[in-house]
Amino acid sequence: MKLIYGIQDKPKFSQRIVFALQQVLAIMAATLAVPAVINNNCGTEMSQAAALFGAGFGTIIYLLFTRSKSPVFLGSSFAFIGSMCSAFAGASTMALGYLGLIIGAVLAGLVYVVLAIFAKTLGTDWLNKLMPPVVIGPTVAIIGMSLAPNAVGDFTNGAGGSTYVAMVCGLVTLLTTVLVATYAKKMARLIPFILGILAGYACACIFYLIGAAAGCDELKVISFQPFVDCFSKISLKSFLAVPRFTFWEGKGEFGSMSFGYFITLLTAYVPVAFVVFAEHIADHKNLSSIVEQDLLKEPGLHRTLLGDGVGSMVGAFFGGCPNTTYGESIGCVAITGNASIVTIWYAAVLCILISFLSPFIAFLQSIPACVMGGVCIALYGFIAVSGLKMLQNVDLNENRNLFTASVILITGVGGLVLKIGAVEIRTVACALILGIVVNKMLAKEKA
Repeated sequence: MKLIYGIQDKPKFSQRIVFALQQVLAIMAATLAVPAVINNNCGTEMSQAAALFGAGFGTIIYLLFTRSKSPVFLGSSFAFIGSMCSAFAGASTMALGYLGLIIGAVLAGLVYVVLAIFAKTLGTDWLNKLMPPVVIGPTVAIIGMSLAPNAVGDFTNGAGGSTYVAMVCGLVTLLTTVLVATYAKKMARLIPFILGILAGYACACIFYLIGAAAGCDELKVISFQPFVDCFSKISLKSFLAVPRFTFWEGKGEFGSMSFGYFITLLTAYVPVAFVVFAEHIADHKNLSSIVEQDLLKEPGLHRTLLGDGVGSMVGAFFGGCPNTTYGESIGCVAITGNASIVTIWYAAVLCILISFLSPFIAFLQSIPACVMGGVCIALYGFIAVSGLKMLQNVDLNENRNLFTASVILITGVGGLVLKIGAVEIRTVACALILGIVVNKMLAKEKA
């Protein structure tokens, strides 16, 4: 899709707010899901509002380091879930958990700083040779495909209600999104996700009302419990509440720090940072193809790495979750044709403001999983297709290119994961590494 707004274009003020809200909705599900997963697995009480604040603040740091030239939002990283659980596992015997999240994120961020120094010193030409389109294209496609189970899982998630009702609500969301993005005019075409989510939410509410009137719980795929919790006791906190920031939750824990626990954090966070580096490259290569500018040259890989690394530190300081560039955000840019950096700035500020608004947090938490699943099918699919488009000018009649792309796609779709001790090399990184090896091994092969 041709860009409607370029990176430096500035939409009208009223449009900026709406576009920013769309970005927030696109990244919201995954950003809030990370602390929820940690809470479920570790019995903790990490704040989702704080994670949203950390994502917004981390994105601002990223935008500053990249000199407002890379239009992507940073959100909570799923790659560090195991690392974060290790921080809390150590807390059970060493009374250090929330502070451990911050220290671990700093260690991971320092990896990015070191890599940024190398990138600044060596440039990026070596990177383009190491990861040509035949390698990076299928890898980007795998990013979208690897997220497909999450989208389909949410799409059929009735949350206690019927799977079929959930699918209807998801379909309403999906079809509204694609129809608006394809056929709508002017402003509406730029906000397909907002309109899709609102349509799916309204559909879920209609089913809920019918179910309540008929006494049929199967029709209830939406829960209004977040609103009940918010307004059960009317007070100032029902409308405005300061998130439970990680640095505040971890106050007074410095005295419990031990060398053994530091090593635990080091081994839990640092190897994962190297793995996520591969996803950082793939995301920025994909975004570069969308905005038709090589972001690894301008603003430069060293700046995107510094922005990502320091943004992760800041994000964890407030929300506990290291941040990463979001494919959902990139997909939103691609589908809407809106790459305006102003939109990302407004989205970051909006995330910070929303984190203090209790009713809005309740609304975000009440959006049914099936509705977000409908949106994510479009988002993740677009990411996958963006990667495949990078193969358009690749000669797949050459065995070197054919086998390189094949290996990446099959290992990626197959979900190859490598575990070495406490370190887990995820599917995207495994596929990318194997693709690089095959491509270099066949460097002298002639068709």
